[in-house]
Amino acid sequence: MEYWFYEEHTENVRWGLRIKNEIAHVKSDFQDIHLFETYDFGKTLVIDGTIQTTERDEFIYHEMIVHPPMLTHPSPRKILIIGGGDGGAAREVLKHDPQEVIVVDIDSAVIELSKKHMKFLSKAYSDDRVKIVVGDGIEYVKKHDGFDVIIIDSTDPVGPAEGLFKKEFYDALKKSLNDGGIISQQCGTPFYHPEELKNAYDLLSKIFKFVKPYLAHIPTYPSGMWSFVMASDDELKLRRVPEFETKYFTEELYYSSMSLPKFIKEYCHCNGDK
Repeated sequence: MEYWFYEEHTENVRWGLRIKNEIAHVKSDFQDIHLFETYDFGKTLVIDGTIQTTERDEFIYHEMIVHPPMLTHPSPRKILIIGGGDGGAAREVLKHDPQEVIVVDIDSAVIELSKKHMKFLSKAYSDDRVKIVVGDGIEYVKKHDGFDVIIIDSTDPVGPAEGLFKKEFYDALKKSLNDGGIISQQCGTPFYHPEELKNAYDLLSKIFKFVKPYLAHIPTYPSGMWSFVMASDDELKLRRVPEFETKYFTEELYYSSMSLPKFIKEYCHCNGDK
């Protein structure tokens, strides 16, 4: 039976997709997970009532959380992905020919659903360089180091992901990075919730010498405007050019995505130059 799924963006705004059928519904120890087949966006992963990724536009999010930090680093060999259990970020990281990619996700249900139903994302898991760890990313970072790039591919800062947006976690990230190491993190929609980006920018600016917010347009995410942030103690600049196939990211977009609208600069007190 056909029906609609609606995501509540604010108490007065919601956005919907018409559903062909429900592929799976899992209530894990951490989250309520639905996987739908939709008419316009293909397979759509929904966690706790919010769209996480869709078959049609996932490439935008995964390319933008991965390629800017990876191309900022001159030679990224050991990569840590916190969250990202669907495998999409790992898929993009592999395009840089790293030696090792570690994916730490707290919820095995997301990993298993992706392996079974979303092979366009989880195909990275068939690569021997990718190691999956089911566990708490915060605790993992405290016990491991030697990373060139750390990618925080989490849900919004509520529930299991809340601790991934706090100073204690960012301090641990810095200690686990090699010299010249870089982190990237998704920071939500600055249109509806600019406080998420501002909080991350403010905290990271106290820990790292260089911090840059940047944007991407993702149709199925609230407002369509989505933010990310990179941080490092080395200058954030393009050190390599992409020599692989992309669908959204370009060399020109590396810098243009860091050109922030005035309302974001004013709210976050950032000009993108730190």
